[in-house]
Amino acid sequence: MKAALWHGRDDVRIEEVPEPTPRENEVKIGVKWCGICGSDLHEYRAGPMIIPQKPHPLTGRTPPIILGHEFSGDVVEIGSGVKDVNVGDRVVVNALIYCGQCFYCGMGEYNMCIKLGSTGLASDGGFAEFVTVPSYATYNIPPEVTYETGTFVEPLAVAIRAVKRARAQVGNTAAVVGAGPIGLLVQQAAAACGAGKVYAIEPLAERRELAKKLGATEVFDPSEGDVSKEIHALTHGMRADVAYECVGNQGAFDTAVRVTGRRGMIVMVGLAIEPLTVPFLRLWGHEKEITTSQGYVDEFPPAIAFLADGRVQVESMITGKITLDDLVEKGFKELIEHPEENIKIVVSPQ
Repeated sequence: MKAALWHGRDDVRIEEVPEPTPRENEVKIGVKWCGICGSDLHEYRAGPMIIPQKPHPLTGRTPPIILGHEFSGDVVEIGSGVKDVNVGDRVVVNALIYCGQCFYCGMGEYNMCIKLGSTGLASDGGFAEFVTVPSYATYNIPPEVTYETGTFVEPLAVAIRAVKRARAQVGNTAAVVGAGPIGLLVQQAAAACGAGKVYAIEPLAERRELAKKLGATEVFDPSEGDVSKEIHALTHGMRADVAYECVGNQGAFDTAVRVTGRRGMIVMVGLAIEPLTVPFLRLWGHEKEITTSQGYVDEFPPAIAFLADGRVQVESMITGKITLDDLVEKGFKELIEHPEENIKIVVSPQ
């Protein structure tokens, strides 16, 4: 079968590899579509970051490894011991690989597993014609969720997790810093979970326009003035109750601090590669909180429900549909070189 293997930084190759065979308690999925995630781009440009350089404690894998964890498809084969998954099921996959035995797994906090891995990073993923995964990782998708929109279930689960980590209250005012794929999903998830107003802060005009189309109360260009003062005026001096930092750099973090009011919550959703400077006095003086949000635990069912009933809209976020052969040139490089023209590119291996 054809697959995209990560060999090293700036080295992803489309190759022919043997089709996988499901082992006990595994299922084999014929992949329909797989989305390109920001973490895939990080691994391509600057990896290895999450990809293991010594055998992963649960999978035993080292590079080369097949990328891709935002995928949908059909179950085409089941291994021994599988009881709740059937051939022909339309599914998406929770990418977490966890031990099930450590303290955190015992508490149901699987994203904190001490041996945590991910499909597409610590085991072969969805940029391939077929992939095998543990049967417990699959979730059926209803007819209302197409295979293309199904690729958003995984990143939407990330967004819903961020909203839960904010301890958001119905009617709260939220500010989302960054209107990339995760930011646009966080914006919609916050609204679906009861936010009264959701402000989007984004320097690229095309992304601001899309944020507005997807329901942002107001959109702001941080390069054209002090966004915090504008939000201060719109909220009668209260500013935002919650800010979701969905970029992962110093400027976005500073904006998140400024746009939140007293006792505001700042949720770090973006992956910051470099250390950030924290304005402690401002945080201390206003009793602001900072928390982080990593991955998901049990957020797949609400993500599927939000897509099925239309509370979250993703069709307009798909800015490219390509084949696996074009993954590097029309996928990775396109997203890196032309962010103003792209949000999410999905890939068909078939």
